Amino acid sequence: MWIGALELDLLLGDVHSLKEKRSVVRPILAELRRRLDVSSAEVGSLDLHRRSGIGVGLVAADRSHVVEVLDAAERLVAGRPEVELLSARRQLFTSQD
Repeated sequence: MWIGALELDLLLGDVHSLKEKRSVVRPILAELRRRLDVSSAEVGSLDLHRRSGIGVGLVAADRSHVVEVLDAAERLVAGRPEVELLSARRQLFTSQD
């Protein structure tokens, strides 16, 4: 069993309140879940209106599938015009770790 985690640090575009931030972040989280069948949540910079940390996680039988899905998640978020991907940090674990 392989477990993959991806942490994305985002700079949001023209956002001036936490309410506007939610209107940008929630559709990204929903699209990650819908298109890639992963768990996703806002995990960082919760009190800043122009920054966001998004966490993505999944479990799969083989390493290559985990890497492929995390790559797709990173590309999906990086391709969104309303955000700028500042950094991405990835961790892979096995059930023996």
